[in-house]
Amino acid sequence: MEQQTFYYDNKIVRMFGGATILWGLVGVLVGLTIATQLAFPAANFNLPWLTFGRLRPLHTNAIIFAFVGNGIFTAAYYSMQRLLKTRMYSDFLGRFHFWGWQLIIVAAAITLPLGFTEAKEYAELEWPIDIAVVIVWIAFGWNMLGTIAIRRTRHIYVAIWFYIATFITIAVLYLVNNLSLPVSLWKSYSVYAGVQDGLVQWWYGHNAVAFFLTTPMLGLMYYFLPKAANRPVYSYKLSIIHFWALIFLYIWAGPHHLLYQALPGWAQSMGVVFSVMLLMPSWGGMVNGLLTLRGAWDRVRDSAVLKFFVVGVTAYGMSTFEGPLLSLKSVNAISHFTDWTIAHVHIGGMGWNGFMIFGMIYWLWPRIFNTKLKSEKLANAHFWIGTLGIIFYAVPLYWAAITQALMWKEFTPEGFLAYPNFMETVTQILPMYYLRIVGGSLYVTGFILFVYNVMATARSGKLIADEEASAPALEKMSKKRLPGETPHRWVERRWVPFTIWAFVAIIIGSIIEIVPMLMVKSNVPTISSVTPYTPLELAGRDIYVREGCYTCHSQQIRPFRSETERYGEYSKAGEFVYDHPYQWGSRRMGPDLAREGVKGGKIYKSNAWHYNHMLRPQDVNPESVMPAYPWLISDQLDMDIIPAKIRAMQALGVPYPKGYDQKAIADVKAQANGIAADLKNNNIDVKSDREIIALISYLQRLGTDIFKETAKK
Repeated sequence: MEQQTFYYDNKIVRMFGGATILWGLVGVLVGLTIATQLAFPAANFNLPWLTFGRLRPLHTNAIIFAFVGNGIFTAAYYSMQRLLKTRMYSDFLGRFHFWGWQLIIVAAAITLPLGFTEAKEYAELEWPIDIAVVIVWIAFGWNMLGTIAIRRTRHIYVAIWFYIATFITIAVLYLVNNLSLPVSLWKSYSVYAGVQDGLVQWWYGHNAVAFFLTTPMLGLMYYFLPKAANRPVYSYKLSIIHFWALIFLYIWAGPHHLLYQALPGWAQSMGVVFSVMLLMPSWGGMVNGLLTLRGAWDRVRDSAVLKFFVVGVTAYGMSTFEGPLLSLKSVNAISHFTDWTIAHVHIGGMGWNGFMIFGMIYWLWPRIFNTKLKSEKLANAHFWIGTLGIIFYAVPLYWAAITQALMWKEFTPEGFLAYPNFMETVTQILPMYYLRIVGGSLYVTGFILFVYNVMATARSGKLIADEEASAPALEKMSKKRLPGETPHRWVERRWVPFTIWAFVAIIIGSIIEIVPMLMVKSNVPTISSVTPYTPLELAGRDIYVREGCYTCHSQQIRPFRSETERYGEYSKAGEFVYDHPYQWGSRRMGPDLAREGVKGGKIYKSNAWHYNHMLRPQDVNPESVMPAYPWLISDQLDMDIIPAKIRAMQALGVPYPKGYDQKAIADVKAQANGIAADLKNNNIDVKSDREIIALISYLQRLGTDIFKETAKK
């Protein structure tokens, strides 16, 4: 059999690995910044591009797509070449992928603080960047599948299975969820509205966690953990069950993010059932990873790499236990909108994703630079400091979450809310937020040690840019099953059918979950009193979205007495039919705003109250942790774009009268003049064309439609 010589491309590995280190440090520093802002509002610095609402999406995108994303590509480009015994299919596609991905990250780092956002969790990037993401993702997939096609190994190893599933599923998720109608270069509206938008978003959001933060990391685990331990994977059969069960079940579980909300009961129940079933394959993967270390546990004490992998896999097990737990309706009734969700995702992000990437790079860097790790002691110090950081970060948030839930739901013996002032709950959990800052600081300190250690390691060696290797050429084989070949072994050596079957596994649940909500009109009943936003209210809503208000406020009242007593009547699906995008939120750092414009049949808060609250929140409530928004009072509302917004909404089915785009600006001025006059009566002199006027109009609109419907009855 012909022995062929070829060269692994380590330069692309170094490029993605270096980007992982750089963007990871940026991501955790931004995370520490926003954690500080929640406890100390002065840390927002009264600057629009440094407020929590704008930096929070930057943090999540930096961690997910910049840190973890580059880490995934580092692992994939290194492991695929060695598992498939070939250089990557195309050096050009690899470089195009790298530079394209970094430009996307830079574009996100610029546009998100400037307020250019689609306001959908993990999908905030505006439409020009979305197009770039799709192009670069296709380049990655083309390079990966091309490499599989020219491989010199007969069977595709388990890590490659997870990379394939990642590519095809993220492609489907991103294309469907990010469909939007452009209004201008940096403004668009989601093609979905209200309930439909919420369901599609969390089908995407949950599975972005599944297929970007989980499946490729499992590919990393199945390659690097056995390599570091010098042990074979514990169970090949378990890896088969783990893979197919995981990708089939995960895709159904998104609705568990919307329990007790304005979503059909069948969709909620489906999310719960499949979330609970997910525990089995998820823990199967954890067990497979940890038992791979059988016979090597004595080495864990001395190896920082193995320590990172052990805690990383354990964090994966904890996160995948919490997910099904939080999907139980009895638990979700307590946990949702609290900091429990924040603790949960950070166990996954800091522990599972972070520690697996740290372990991989500590193992990988000496090999591609042909040297030894600069300091094993520093790596061990990083491990212990990082582990303490995770504990100090997460445990106080669990405590805060339980405190929040109990205070929100508590009634006095006379039947009144024990804590009617929402700020009482915020004040109570501030000590936990201080501890979280300590945890974040420890994690950042460990990260700095990591950066120094791997940079020093690289300087002490020299990159093996083209690493020589050899392997026999792959023989052509029959497409039919060979004698004694199991069905799965047969599929493993035929990558096209394998990819098709993986696509089928993820598309079944997607179709059953999404299509009925988009195609069956009765799933979203209408309410006659719900009318489109006025042009001024629409402009105000866009400002609300731009400033990231949804990161702290929900607009979804669940059918619990504790919520209806505090906020008003529970939310109905028909209220949101004109909301592009939906604004239900995931967390309550501030009170719910679904009924902000009306409570008890009268104006709830005056225009002057909203003005003062946005100008200096602490003057209105000294305990407030909300940042100030003085630029809203000085910045002029963009009138020129309003006709285009009306036309876009009409194209999406919002029933504005024909030709209304030509009349919209006149209506904006009339409504704005009325609000400005009311403010002047309260000794507040502000021009009617300022952004604050539009935002006040939107806030005063919230809940008024449903009140009209209730009044009729």
